[in-house]
Amino acid sequence: MGYEEKQMPLWLTGNTIHNISLSQSVINLTEIVVSSKRPDISVTDPQTGVTQMEIQQINKLPVLFGERDIVKSLQLMPGIKSAGEGSTGFFVRGGTTDQNLIMLDNVSLYNASHLMGFFSTFNSDVLRDVSVYKGGMPAQYGERLSAILDIRQRNGDMQDYHLSGGIGLISSKLNVEGPIQKGKSSFLFGARRTYADAIARLSGVEEASNAYLYFYDLNMKLYFTLSPKDQLSVSGYLGKDKMIVKDVADTGWGNSFVTAKWTRSWSSKLSGATSLLYNQYTYDYHQELGMSEGGVAKIKDYGFKKEFHYQINDDNLLRFGLHSTCHDIGPGDYYTNSEEESTTLNLHHRYSWENGIYVSNQLKVNGNLEMIYGLRLSVFSAMGNGEYYKLDENNEVTDTLRYSSGEFVKTYVNLEPRLSAVYKLNTHSSLKVSYARTTQNIHLLTQVFRASPYDRWTSSSNNIRPQIADQYSIGYFRNFRNNTYEFSVETYYKDMWNQIDFKDHAEIQGNDIVETELLRGKGRAYGLELMLKKQTGTLTGWIGYTLAKSEKKIDGINNNRWYNAYQDRTHDISVVGIYELNPKWTLSAAWVYYTGNAISYPSGKYQINGNDVMYYAERNGYRTPAYHRLDIGATYLVKKTAKYESELAFSLYNAYGRRNAYMISFGTNKDDPTKTSAYRYSLFTYVPSISWNFKF
Repeated sequence: MGYEEKQMPLWLTGNTIHNISLSQSVINLTEIVVSSKRPDISVTDPQTGVTQMEIQQINKLPVLFGERDIVKSLQLMPGIKSAGEGSTGFFVRGGTTDQNLIMLDNVSLYNASHLMGFFSTFNSDVLRDVSVYKGGMPAQYGERLSAILDIRQRNGDMQDYHLSGGIGLISSKLNVEGPIQKGKSSFLFGARRTYADAIARLSGVEEASNAYLYFYDLNMKLYFTLSPKDQLSVSGYLGKDKMIVKDVADTGWGNSFVTAKWTRSWSSKLSGATSLLYNQYTYDYHQELGMSEGGVAKIKDYGFKKEFHYQINDDNLLRFGLHSTCHDIGPGDYYTNSEEESTTLNLHHRYSWENGIYVSNQLKVNGNLEMIYGLRLSVFSAMGNGEYYKLDENNEVTDTLRYSSGEFVKTYVNLEPRLSAVYKLNTHSSLKVSYARTTQNIHLLTQVFRASPYDRWTSSSNNIRPQIADQYSIGYFRNFRNNTYEFSVETYYKDMWNQIDFKDHAEIQGNDIVETELLRGKGRAYGLELMLKKQTGTLTGWIGYTLAKSEKKIDGINNNRWYNAYQDRTHDISVVGIYELNPKWTLSAAWVYYTGNAISYPSGKYQINGNDVMYYAERNGYRTPAYHRLDIGATYLVKKTAKYESELAFSLYNAYGRRNAYMISFGTNKDDPTKTSAYRYSLFTYVPSISWNFKF
C-alpha cells in the first residue's frame, strides 16, 4: 500500500534479482478526528460549568482580520460574553474581566490581548486544548472569582520535522517543530507578527506612516522523556505591542514568561508534577506634547506548584497539592521634563505572597451517582517594603504606616469548599449540581471595562479586602441520536462580597493612595443558559442562549440601592454553523445578538475653571443599543498530500454592515452650549479578509 501500481514484462531464464522502483501514491481518505473526549462526556462528566473547544473546530470559524482566535470563539458559548466590539475581553456569569484567571501552560496572564484587545495572545497553531470553567470550579484552581481559562501548548512532533504557518492581510505566523532526539524529545517554536506598520510606512500617506501600531509574539516548548517514569517540559512566551505616533508618543506593553514542569509516575496509582514559573507584564509610554513625559509599570510573579494524583481504587481519584506565588506589582514610575523643571513620581510597589493548598476526591458512589468534592485553603499576605495607609469611614487618610522588606502587613485566610456531582437518569441524560466558594486577592482598577494597556492592578491590603463569591448551579443534560446532538440547560446564582467600584470622577492613574478612590459593597448574578449542539455530520454547530442579570449594591452609589453592573446583559444569543460542502470546501457562519451594555448618562453639568464637568445621578441606569452581527467564512483546501497541506481561508466580519456602538461619549451641543449631546462611535462595518495557511 502507498505505492502506484506498475506492470512490466519479465523474462525469467533462471534465478535472478530485479530491482523495481515504485512511485509513491496518495490515498485520499475521509478525515478522521481522533479525540480523547468521550462523545457522551457532557452527560457523564461530574464536572459542571465546563466548556471545552477543539482546536480543529476553532480553525473553521469566521475570523476578524484573518487571524484565528480562541477567545473570540469561546465568546460564542452560553455564559461567556464578549466585553465589546472586536474585544478579546470576556465576562463569565456576571463577573468582570479581571475575575477570570487566564492561564497558558499553568502561568497566569494579566493582559491576554494584542492591538488594544482585537487579538488575543494565543497562537492557535501551537495549542493542544482549551477549557473554561464557569462554575463548580475544581479545588486545584483558585485566585479568581468567576472563571478559569486553562490553555495548554502541545508538544512538538518527536518523529518528524514540520514547518507550518499562515499569511494574512495584516499578520503572518510561522511554526517549526520536530525531534531533538527521535522518540525521546521534541521542540516547538511559533512566531506571529502584524505588518500594519510596514504597510502604513509604504503607503505614502503621511497620516498613516506617522501613526501605526503592531504586535509580535513568540511561543516555545521543549519536551523531554527522561525515563519511562519521568518527563520534563520547558515552556516560554514573549509578546509585545507597540503603538507609535511619530515624534509625539511611543507606547508599548506585553507579557513574557518561562516555566519548567517535571512530571513523574511513582507507580500505577501515584503520579505528580512540580512546576517553577516566572511571569512579567510590562507597560511603558513616552510622549512629547509641549513637554516630555512617560512612565513604566510592571507586574512580576515568581511561582511554585506541586501537584499529586493518587488512584485509591477504581472508584476514588485523590488530587492534592500546593500553589505558591510571590507578586510584585509596580503601579508605575513616572517622569515629566520641561524647560522649567523635571519631576518624578514613583508609586509604591505592592508585594504579596499568595498560597493555596487543596485536596479533592472524585468518587463514583454507584453506577448512577458520581461526585467531585474538595477543599482549598487560600492564604494571602500583603507585605512590605512600602507605605500603607489608615483610612477613616470617609476614605480619608488618617495615618501612614511604613513596612520594611519581608514584613507582613495583613494576612487573609479563607476556606473554599467545592462540590460538583452528576446523577445519571439513564444512558443519555443526567442532572448536575455544584457549589463553589472562590476568593480573589489581585484586583483590576479600570474604568474602561475592556482589555487595555492602561489597566492598573493592585492587591488586597489593610484597606482592600479579598473578593469572595459563592456560586450554586443546577443543570439538565441530554444527548440525542447516538450522541449526535447535545442539549443542556443550566441555571446559576452567585453572591459576591467586597466588590469594588469607583467614586464619580475617580483618579486612578498616578495615584499612590488609590484606595481613597474606591467604594466597596456586594454583588449578585443569576441566569439561565441553554445550548443545543450538533457534534457530527457534514453540518455541525450550536445554538446558545443566555438569560442573565448582574447587579451591585455599594454604599455611596445610586442612593445605596442595587444597580446594574457594567457587564449586565439580559439576553445573549449565538448561532453557529459549520458545513462540509465537499472535501475541498468548508463553509461557516456565526450570528450573535446581545443586549446593550449598562451605561451612565449625565443628569446635568457644571463648570470648574471654565471646564464642563458632567454630573451623574444614577450609575448604569441606561443601555447602549442592542448589538448584533453576522460573520461568514469559507475554507478551501488547495492541496493535501502525505507531506504537504495548503488551504485558503476567506471571511467577512459583520456581513450586513451593522454599525454597532463601540463607544458613547457626552459633550456640549455644538449648536446650543446649554445642552448636552450624546455621540455614538462605531468601529467596524464590513471587514473582509483572506489568509493562506500551509503545513509541510
